[in-house]
Amino acid sequence: MATVSILLAARNSVHTWWTGIVGCALFSWLFFNSQLYADVLLQFFFVVASMVGWWQWMGGIRKAPLVVRATSGRSLIWMGAIAVAAALVYGALLHRFTDAYAPFADSAVLSLSVLAQLLLMRRRVETWPVWLLVNTIAVPLYASRGLMVTAVLYSAYWINACVAWRYWHRLGDEQAMPA
Repeated sequence: MATVSILLAARNSVHTWWTGIVGCALFSWLFFNSQLYADVLLQFFFVVASMVGWWQWMGGIRKAPLVVRATSGRSLIWMGAIAVAAALVYGALLHRFTDAYAPFADSAVLSLSVLAQLLLMRRRVETWPVWLLVNTIAVPLYASRGLMVTAVLYSAYWINACVAWRYWHRLGDEQAMPA
């Protein structure tokens, strides 16, 4: 279901959200059993974020669906800095207090995924290069834990993010044009 959700997100489909909820529940179990605790926490975040994203894409409080658009460079810089700081702090906590495998890489996947998800919830084009970075870190991390099917899936998600980035960029341009 997670793969279906990711493909639907790339196509800018509101159905990405409910399929994502199911997929995240399944991934949380897998990551818990692999001692990737930051990824377990991330899956719970995704469930909540999917509910909010679904509501926002359907119109939210404004009663008007969001359009695909770009984020300012300044906003991306401060959001990226917060994500990196969060990865370092959480990685240090996992390293110190748990038996987590690769706590800093796992935490980078967590914090950058949160950033990408927040951008996705707001239908921002920049969600896709952030997902590219997440998948670049996640593929070797999951492969190193013997999660080969998951690593292959995340490799496919990497390709999907490339295609989606181009598609969303075009959508943003089309939606910004006056009618």
